[in-house]
Amino acid sequence: MQTLPPQVLTAVHMLEEKGFHCHIVGGCVRDLLLGRRPSDYDLTTDATPEQMQQVFASCRTIETGLAHGTLTILLEGMSLECTTYRVDGAYSDGRHPDSVRFTPTLEEDLARRDFTVNAMAYHPRLGLTDPFGGRRDLERGILRCVGEPERRFTEDGLRILRCIRFASVLGFAIEPETAAAVHRLKHRLERISAERIRAELDKLLMGEHVTEVLCRYGDILFVPIPELAACKDFAQHSPYHRYDVWTHTAHSVGEAPKDPLLRLTMLLHDVGKPECFTMDGDGRGHFKGHAARGAALVAQILPRLRYDRHTCTIVTELIARHADKLRSRAAVRHVLSELGPEQFFRLIDVMCADNSAKQPFCLEELPGLMETAEYARRLLDAGACLTVRQLAVNGRDMAGLGARGRQIGQLLHMLLDAVLEERADNDREQLLALAEESLGQP
Repeated sequence: MQTLPPQVLTAVHMLEEKGFHCHIVGGCVRDLLLGRRPSDYDLTTDATPEQMQQVFASCRTIETGLAHGTLTILLEGMSLECTTYRVDGAYSDGRHPDSVRFTPTLEEDLARRDFTVNAMAYHPRLGLTDPFGGRRDLERGILRCVGEPERRFTEDGLRILRCIRFASVLGFAIEPETAAAVHRLKHRLERISAERIRAELDKLLMGEHVTEVLCRYGDILFVPIPELAACKDFAQHSPYHRYDVWTHTAHSVGEAPKDPLLRLTMLLHDVGKPECFTMDGDGRGHFKGHAARGAALVAQILPRLRYDRHTCTIVTELIARHADKLRSRAAVRHVLSELGPEQFFRLIDVMCADNSAKQPFCLEELPGLMETAEYARRLLDAGACLTVRQLAVNGRDMAGLGARGRQIGQLLHMLLDAVLEERADNDREQLLALAEESLGQP
């Protein structure tokens, strides 16, 4: 077990000094046993909320949820949530307990938690309290509900998504009874807020084991994102694909760099395929227009999941463009001009992940995509003209030639196209001559 931060030790000492018991609990204990650095620390104590307030009267505190026994303590730059040992009442909303009953028993508090690996408590002097075999499950790489899975998931439907998120991040197998309940009770996610679904989805997609989890538990995600359900077992009938649409999607997510925008893009990039499927006389499948249809669907999905406008714009555009062809330098310059550098390189990553999840021979496309990216970097380093603003002429020059209103913008974009396609250099005299010719001037 790693050494606990001094702020945690201080909080434990302050409570014990007043005669109370205190342990660190939950995910931070799990992470410490795994040799990971916890992102935060939670404490549990037999002190009531009022008693906690007295103990930490000299500290800055936030009344996070006193009715449920939780007080946030700010100690030397660290935020610690401290909660009174409690037993939860009924969960009529399928997410939060209607009431709580404080208890003097640590074991009763641990019994209300979701999974055995999260139901352990640790004291720096007394060691580990583990009434449900969490350490054993941790060593064996197993996710198991505390008590009856059906009860745990009925209490709080978000635990279903948390379960597969832990499987993705930790690489743990879900114990059979727990896994069966995950599938059986997935509809409980319908009662969970979009914001909480989004937060868990983002973490799940960043897991090292995301492909395996999406393949085994994709039906869980089809509850908040029903548009994806049609991808399951949808055969592509294509020489480029070895998987059905959903399995290809799962593999492409795992092949993408660990960037939330890219992982989310890959999850949704082929959502438009089932609607666009046609088969020719040779039995070969085609998905003409699936990128545009997918972008239209995603423009509805992401706001529904309460993604911010930036994420919606970036991901929707990447999906709309993921089937673009970059077979010539002119095409590369055009796409780089339209998307801008940051989005262009994201698109390259998307194309690489897409090809990596197809037939093995499609990996032969990757060196070409890397060369495309390198060519784009050379253009940027050389300050190549890629935007209207970089042209050697401007709107005043066009007006001087007699252009008016929208015609000015149209001329400038025509000149930019000529430069991007290498039909003209970014030279002032050459561009003015081309503009004059377009206006029909001698």
